[in-house]
Amino acid sequence: MLRGEVSRIRIDYLFAPRLPSDVEPVGEAHVTGEVTDSAGYMRLTLSAEVRYRGTCARCLDPVEDTFAVELERTVADERTLTAEQIEENVDEYAVVRDGMLDLDELIGEELFLTFPMRVLCRPDCPGLCPKCGKPRREGKCNCPEREPDPRWAVLAEHAWEPDETDKA
Repeated sequence: MLRGEVSRIRIDYLFAPRLPSDVEPVGEAHVTGEVTDSAGYMRLTLSAEVRYRGTCARCLDPVEDTFAVELERTVADERTLTAEQIEENVDEYAVVRDGMLDLDELIGEELFLTFPMRVLCRPDCPGLCPKCGKPRREGKCNCPEREPDPRWAVLAEHAWEPDETDKA
């Protein structure tokens, strides 16, 4: 493409992604996309999907799901950009170094940085009761909804009760 022999390169491959430590990939990530050249303006579009396994951050149930990302970058040879341009526009360019474009680095970083901070079994997961640990999706437990703050217990022992003179 840099020599002008083709105007489009299709991308379709598998790679082993690095995910946050509390999840594990199930198989490899599937990456698809293309690089197009339009009168010397090269554009990269990529999408990746990875199946993963983890634990719900609220109810601790096992979770197996798919996470997908997409990215678009302008492809530029490192000799045409200054170090400052690359640094300031890191999310804008896919930089060709020594005639090679490292797609694993680009899509791997995008997967890692955009992966959810907390894995949930479903967005509205109610979690567990903090007292007994019963999953809240199974219904109410017998635990009190609110417990009084123990720091106020002394005041509760000396609670003021109105007498007949206060009612008049």
